[in-house]
Amino acid sequence: MEKETTIYDIAERLKLSPATISRALNDHPAINHDTKSIIAATAQQMGYRANMFASNLRRQRSNTIGVIVGSLTSSFMSSVLAGMEQVANEASYNLIISQSLESAKKEIANARTMFDSRVDGLLVSVAYDTDSFDHFEPFIRKKIPLLFFDRVLTHKQCTSITIDNAQAGYEATSHLIEQGCRRIMHVTGSLKRNVYADRLAGYRQALMQHNLPIDESLIMVTALDREAGIEAARRLQAMDNRPDGMFITNDFCAASSIIALQKLGLSVPNDVAVVGFNDDTVAQIVAPQLTTIHYSGITMGEVAAKSLINHLTGVQDILTTNRIILRSELVIRESSLHGRVRS
Repeated sequence: MEKETTIYDIAERLKLSPATISRALNDHPAINHDTKSIIAATAQQMGYRANMFASNLRRQRSNTIGVIVGSLTSSFMSSVLAGMEQVANEASYNLIISQSLESAKKEIANARTMFDSRVDGLLVSVAYDTDSFDHFEPFIRKKIPLLFFDRVLTHKQCTSITIDNAQAGYEATSHLIEQGCRRIMHVTGSLKRNVYADRLAGYRQALMQHNLPIDESLIMVTALDREAGIEAARRLQAMDNRPDGMFITNDFCAASSIIALQKLGLSVPNDVAVVGFNDDTVAQIVAPQLTTIHYSGITMGEVAAKSLINHLTGVQDILTTNRIILRSELVIRESSLHGRVRS
């Protein structure tokens, strides 16, 4: 392996002191412009690379933020990361991004890697099956700021960024009721996760406020993947008292259900009205286009990154609040418009 060029090599070539080389490369005002230019050009010619790791160790900071997400495949999470990246770049921070693949075991390994990498702070959307905070405790003990977003864990020393998922679930279900639906299937994810537990609570609240019975057999807890959407459609089609509405808490799963329902000979929305969640790209590709809950992934990413960086730079303490709630809205498209309202 070729030897790395050091400031001592540059100093020897230019017959200057290593201290002068170091100051020039760090743009110190004591070094004049012409000398800086000569040193910079020589450093580039010799293939010099700054040892940022050693420099960061001396400064006790890495200018790096760790990000752990469940999956990188969704368009929503891609937009969250785009928002984070933009804010981080503007503040001269780097992101280390990892995915847990919706596995608590993988998330634990990711958290350990982030800790060992000496990240300045950590942003996390927890995995589908995470049920413990233990792997994040080292960050708390070291006073490394930890912020959860979207799928969150509650801790008195952590801030979380979410939407009001209960309200969003209520609005989605109420919309179906207003379209005339009286038996609404709810397809959701692991109730360990705040997002799904809260959306289910909103679904229940809407039924109660509209004096409709809550039928537990219409609530499906699934992986919210393609297969779950197909299974939900099959289960609905096989029921004697068939549901006339579906509130599915993930757009990809909802789109899968729409396609499966149509293959089973059911019309969407005339036979079954469908509402999804997240306003992913697939919502406007599937036919009919999908009614869904929209909330900005870019905004969530920007707010998360900005909150953490403001804390790291002393602008604002993120611990002044335990929860930041962002806006969401119901976007009505063809998939939920029954075309008739029942008494």
